[in-house]
Amino acid sequence: MANQDAAFGFRPVAHLAGGTIRAREYKIAANYDTAIYTGQAVKAVTAGGIEVCGVGEVVLGVFYGVSYTDPTTGKPTWSKYYPASTNASDLKAMVYDDPYIVFEAQHDGTGTAAMNFGGHDFVGTSGSTITGRSTQEIDTSEVDTSGQFKQIGISTDPDNSDTSSANCNAYVVMNTAEHTWKLTTALS
Repeated sequence: MANQDAAFGFRPVAHLAGGTIRAREYKIAANYDTAIYTGQAVKAVTAGGIEVCGVGEVVLGVFYGVSYTDPTTGKPTWSKYYPASTNASDLKAMVYDDPYIVFEAQHDGTGTAAMNFGGHDFVGTSGSTITGRSTQEIDTSEVDTSGQFKQIGISTDPDNSDTSSANCNAYVVMNTAEHTWKLTTALS
């Protein structure tokens, strides 16, 4: 059965140590000019906040949502995505930054169990302003010892676990050398 091609970014599903999955609060600079969606990889910036993570950059975690005072209405707002260039001084992002969280994500091509424990980067930087979900996916074309995420298994989702067709879901963790908390040096 063919898999559903419906990317959703990186969704937390378990913790390697059996712990509780928690998100941590980080700042987003007022007027940051790039939208951030739930399930999208983010990076730490030396000023203490977060920004969108690019392919090949060190990952801090996965964005969950943001709270702020809406600059138009003056009302407290919770959103599953950060609207680009929001002019608010109290932007508080929630990020899944624990390096032991297991995420589920969709491959952009045909992912297989032979890719388990291989390193992958992600593809995609957009998302939906309606659902707030990211459209990031695992980059199936790159499997090596590096990469931002390490595949640890194929999803058990009955609608997206067929490894003989494109877009199966897989379980991944952030790769040790590609995660902010696991680096042996500080950010510059």
